[in-house]
Amino acid sequence: MTHKLHRHETIVRLVREHGFMPVEGLARTLGVTAQTVRRDIGELCETGLLRRYHGGATPGEAAQNDAYLLQKSRRQNEKSRLAALIAAQIPDGASLFVGIGATMEAVAAALAESRASLRIITNNIHVAALASARSDYTVIITSGVVRPVDGGVTGVATVDFINQFKADYAVLGAAAVEDDGSLLDYDYKEVCVMQAMMNNARTRYLSIGHAAPARTALVRMASVTEFDSVFADRPVAPSVAEKLAGAGIPCHIAEG
Repeated sequence: MTHKLHRHETIVRLVREHGFMPVEGLARTLGVTAQTVRRDIGELCETGLLRRYHGGATPGEAAQNDAYLLQKSRRQNEKSRLAALIAAQIPDGASLFVGIGATMEAVAAALAESRASLRIITNNIHVAALASARSDYTVIITSGVVRPVDGGVTGVATVDFINQFKADYAVLGAAAVEDDGSLLDYDYKEVCVMQAMMNNARTRYLSIGHAAPARTALVRMASVTEFDSVFADRPVAPSVAEKLAGAGIPCHIAEG
């Protein structure tokens, strides 16, 4: 269990026990700064576990869904660890494509906290919003059609736009990884955009999360062996690990 996850669970427990906990009291109990507690409370409010109230927190509206929400919080922490691992590989001043998905948004947040003077080209309006908070970043959002469900931008115009650039890195995810190393996704238009990013990047990074997909992905994006490094939130399948090792591609695991 990470320190952050332990803090989250302790904060939720104390708030539930007392009905209200001030930020300063939580900071003293946990031995961290008030700023850290405020950030933790903000993340827990997003999940519905807590509600901000006059310098502290009260229980959220979803008390009956604690098990589900704590699991959601765990998944968010997994994404944060994976994002931090990827961000650590991006140097200051780099240019990069960043794709669609919650993990990519976590990568943008991790980069904004730790890297300077980046140039980011993205088809994700949430990534653009996170990165544009940094005044030393140049953020370019692609043209195309916005998907309301996740803020992703796709379409022929998106591919044409990306083909105008050459970036140092592409950071991409996949919905599913087959045992033969094939990477699959649901949306043909999104896959075309990701392939364009791969083709126009000097270095390609793949993020693999292991949350169960809601439905079977059908569209083939690429093979794991077409990437320069792979980042996963837990060990990949033995057959995939064998393919990566045979191709000399490192697989970095975000340890819990």
